[in-house]
Amino acid sequence: MSRLPSDSLAYALLQAAHIHAAVIAGQSLADGHLGRVEAVARPAVQDLVYGSLRRYGRGDFLLGRLLSHPLAAEDIRCLLLVALYRLETRPEAAHTVVDQAVRAAGELAEGRFSGLVNGVLRNYLRREAELLADLAADPLASSQHPAWWLAQLQQAHPESWPAIVAAGNAPPPMALRVNLRRGSREEYQERLAADDIVATPVGEAGLMIARPLPVERLPGFAAGLVSVQDPGAQHAAELLDPRPGSRVLDACAAPGGKTAHLLERAELELLAIDLKPARCRRVSENLSRLGLVAEVRSADCLRIDRWWDGRPFDAVLADVPCTASGVVRRNPDAKWLRRAEDIASFATSQARILAALWQVVRPGGKLLYATCSVFPAENGEQVARFLERQPQASRRHEEQLLPTAEHDGFYYCLLEKSA
Repeated sequence: MSRLPSDSLAYALLQAAHIHAAVIAGQSLADGHLGRVEAVARPAVQDLVYGSLRRYGRGDFLLGRLLSHPLAAEDIRCLLLVALYRLETRPEAAHTVVDQAVRAAGELAEGRFSGLVNGVLRNYLRREAELLADLAADPLASSQHPAWWLAQLQQAHPESWPAIVAAGNAPPPMALRVNLRRGSREEYQERLAADDIVATPVGEAGLMIARPLPVERLPGFAAGLVSVQDPGAQHAAELLDPRPGSRVLDACAAPGGKTAHLLERAELELLAIDLKPARCRRVSENLSRLGLVAEVRSADCLRIDRWWDGRPFDAVLADVPCTASGVVRRNPDAKWLRRAEDIASFATSQARILAALWQVVRPGGKLLYATCSVFPAENGEQVARFLERQPQASRRHEEQLLPTAEHDGFYYCLLEKSA
């Protein structure tokens, strides 16, 4: 139990270091670490964790210059990483950051590393210009991406890979999707303006927020007037575009944003499935908040005999598990947890899912294959292999969205089954 006040920077640094160390050890940010942090400190801890993971390559380079030998105490190493991130992003508070990092170190290993933390951070401040010049001269460290990941991007996107890397290192934008069943986008934009929140229309029902803010500050969020969803993700429902009354399957539905968007656009007979019960509960909670109705079931989409009643679907959304290479700014742990061989592993799983779900599409029906990846093996190459095996399938629409300031990276391919 930490003795530090939960509203102190020292507490935030300490908790961020624990979470950062868990990620480096192989755990995911999706494992609920932030939920165990005191609520008053959660925003600060989230900023420290996500920011230091986005810049992990940078921090690792700096520590390599600042430490005379590798540091075996991983919690201390991660404390230094999050403190360096805070020093770089809040240089005006350097004295406070160092002081609070030393206090945090006092809670680890019986305080044996407090002096080291103090010395390393003060050494960074003295040598900052020199260290940052060295960093700028090292292409890999300054890219803040693993070498194998960078090589994949350069091969797949020889012209645009620098922009993809830059987008992955930046904080993500915040966009909303207005629930058009409960009011127009224009009406909601006026409500935002009344609260001095600047928003710009995007897509069919989206609004881009000029300055991200907690969802609790969004008027009518709890009442289901609006959801947070990236414009690139909103494109899925727009592309699948099922007619009112259609029988629709969302096969990898959690957390339910795309499910909800489909239902906001039309009255549908919709089945949403996901593998884990906890993830299905999130889908149900989202639908309930928005006043939407669907059948939500925990099921393995590969085992169609366990959940399919034999009635074919007019439209299927297959938003398959992937490397998340298009959304690393939202999931900065992904690029450090993944390995190069994971691409082939995901591609194998995706092929199995696509083949299974194709069986439940009616003749004349459609399936939208979707990933949040920018790696071709999961996207265009995957679909090309599928089309070779399925003479009944034809490609109606295909697009690769690369991450930009306006949206995350997504791949979509709309497939139609011949009648």
